[in-house]
Amino acid sequence: MGMANDRIRMALLGAGGMGQGDAHDAARIAGVEIAAAADIYDSRLDRMKEIYPGIATTRDYREVLARPDIDAVIIATPDHWHAQITRDALAAGKDVYCEKPMVQKIEDGKRVIEAAKKSGRIFQMGSQYASAHCFEKIEQLLRAGAIGELNMVEAWLDRNTAIGAWQYSIPPDASTENIDWDRFLGAAPKRPFEPIRLFRWRNYSDYGTAVAGDLYVHLFTGLHTATGALGPTRIYSTGGLRYWNDGRDAPDMQIGVIDYDASPRHPRFQFVMRVNFKSSKADEDFGYRFIGSEGSITTDIGSVTLSRVPREREPGNTADTFSRQMEADYIRAYRDKYPLPAVSTAALRRPTVQRFTSPRDAHEIHMSNFIDALRTRKPFFEDAEYGFRATGPALLCNLSYYEKRVCHWDAATMTAS
Repeated sequence: MGMANDRIRMALLGAGGMGQGDAHDAARIAGVEIAAAADIYDSRLDRMKEIYPGIATTRDYREVLARPDIDAVIIATPDHWHAQITRDALAAGKDVYCEKPMVQKIEDGKRVIEAAKKSGRIFQMGSQYASAHCFEKIEQLLRAGAIGELNMVEAWLDRNTAIGAWQYSIPPDASTENIDWDRFLGAAPKRPFEPIRLFRWRNYSDYGTAVAGDLYVHLFTGLHTATGALGPTRIYSTGGLRYWNDGRDAPDMQIGVIDYDASPRHPRFQFVMRVNFKSSKADEDFGYRFIGSEGSITTDIGSVTLSRVPREREPGNTADTFSRQMEADYIRAYRDKYPLPAVSTAALRRPTVQRFTSPRDAHEIHMSNFIDALRTRKPFFEDAEYGFRATGPALLCNLSYYEKRVCHWDAATMTAS
């Protein structure tokens, strides 16, 4: 298998947009070769042969896993195939980079964790926020007490484009001749050939995981990386299908309200997140806001801004609503307790703002971290357990949305109730 200084031969399983992007990021790293690809639509395999001359291609991913010359695989299939292919790849002795969400069904999470442990191979989930420099910086600021005690985090990932809302192109030649429809369906319910369900699979709960599996997983990953939290305790999510009434059964606007208990690193805090596929902003609007007792930290991935507002020195008063004599007596006693500070620049207590910039190449960094793990045999921290700690709560947001109820998560044991 690929060791230090060896050439690493990788295969792509699922050659859609994200898969081809991941393969591109891997191929740019010295010593990495994209040697094989599997996909159930022939034209995507043709595209892979155009990009990587000499590549081996097949509709059946198992043929790729049977090849002894393949060291590692990128799994970028629709979500309903992630768990099965991951377990098969690990059992075949391959290292695995699996796109988020790690699993489509919460009951598969621990099976994948167990398979990764048993195999001894490297497993990394493809949620790039784990490698984004901004969350590393925020972790340092929070640990240093830069905003005092954390009490709330807001996150949003709004989109205002058709492609952002998963309206992917459907090829005009799509047919049962060039698509293995039954293989696409896999364990999903059987149904007649309907290309829109393949090429826009994120819109359907049979194959995807809706807003939560696609995007909430990222938001949970960034939050956990910055705070060191293992996971939430209580989850509620609501939303609806507000604009993209194209036959999908996934909401296009969703809000999550999440509780986190206290830990050695932070006090109890709330996490509120939102995804809206028809927002008022152009293209994509993304960010986090960490709110503490002495300030806030915001990020848009490209930068981190720290705004410090020192704690109040006095509570203020509303004595001007009392009788004038009562007001005078109250203020006298108030000033005895809270004397006015001497006038100085320091005493003005102006808020301070610091800004840090970070590169916007989290996808490339994340793939580079995976390749480093293959060479050193030391896994990157976003392993199967870390991946499920973000995936599990995201899937519970879906359960909460569809069943209209509050869900509970035991972060220590990674179990739902």
